[in-house]
Amino acid sequence: MKKAIAFFDFDGTLTTKDTLLEIVKYYKGRTGLYTGFLKLSPWIAAMKLKLISNQFVKEQFLTHFFEHTPIDLFQQQCDVFAEKIIPQLIRPAAIKKINEFKENNIPVVIVSASPENWIAPWCRKNNLQCIATLLEVKHGHITGKIHGENCYGTEKVKRIKETFDLSAYEEIFCFGDTKGDKPMLALATSAYYKPFR
Repeated sequence: MKKAIAFFDFDGTLTTKDTLLEIVKYYKGRTGLYTGFLKLSPWIAAMKLKLISNQFVKEQFLTHFFEHTPIDLFQQQCDVFAEKIIPQLIRPAAIKKINEFKENNIPVVIVSASPENWIAPWCRKNNLQCIATLLEVKHGHITGKIHGENCYGTEKVKRIKETFDLSAYEEIFCFGDTKGDKPMLALATSAYYKPFR
């Protein structure tokens, strides 16, 4: 059997909804989410027009909702979210495909632009590896900034190559659903775009 590895985007590829929005809605309520969106709408519009970066807008979002939150409290909340809510969002066909890889002893890696705080707990429970965005923490509190680069686009490729020697694999499977996944999909010997609809 050829040596293989599989990389999956998370939000939208494995899930039916964006988990960053869902965790805000879970803890801040719909009203809190929509109020925040209204405040952030000029930044979101500017991003859509490609006037500012995805990372800048994401940091504005994280700052609005999570700045000054103690990291211990935030992680507890993320663990609960990963346990109770994420399983409800996973596409059945996606988890079926992941299980097929695992049954064939093919390592599966989740590569996500969402923070690792709730992606990693879900991955650990499902015996998957995790590469995700890291949040900046100072003096035990979330700043709202991202530590390093948002794990999106070419950063996904960079993080993958920092973690794995891809030349060691004869088959590389990649799954994604947005333009931010296309650099990762270009690594694949078998690429799948929006496969689980």
